[in-house]
Amino acid sequence: MVNSRKMKESIIFKPIGIIHSPFITVENMPIQSRSAEGIDGSVEIFDEYQAGLQDLDGFSHIILIYYFHKSNGFKLKASPFLEDVEHGVFAIRAPRRPNPIGISIVKLKSIDNGILSVENIDILDGTPLLDIKPYVPSFDSYPEAVTGWLTPHSEKVKSGVSDERFK
Repeated sequence: MVNSRKMKESIIFKPIGIIHSPFITVENMPIQSRSAEGIDGSVEIFDEYQAGLQDLDGFSHIILIYYFHKSNGFKLKASPFLEDVEHGVFAIRAPRRPNPIGISIVKLKSIDNGILSVENIDILDGTPLLDIKPYVPSFDSYPEAVTGWLTPHSEKVKSGVSDERFK
């Protein structure tokens, strides 16, 4: 059995790169990469991690895992995009979380000397990158998935931009 007391110790991550986007502030920034269709950005991978990019160029999409560096504190319940009803933080994708970690699936256009050119970016400029994973539809897509409280909003989900809840 895992010692839960030991599991409460801090975990320290070291960024592997920096994400660059046209979004200097959260105002009117897309809140999901599906809402950022056609918006270009780049991901700068630090020199010591560039060898890990080998063969990534064969994938059309990648998953960026990053630190919400502008998020202050967290709330265990919040009103998400599309609703004024509060939900638990683990049932929404808001940046104010106990561990402010975000994920975005972006289109990979090219890799040149440690710079990834990407499209459909919904991330604040200067965001620290923690990891990259290839997007694999046969692993990552579940067409039969149920979306809980989001189900009645399925038609509106693609057009979301940030609002005062992201400040």
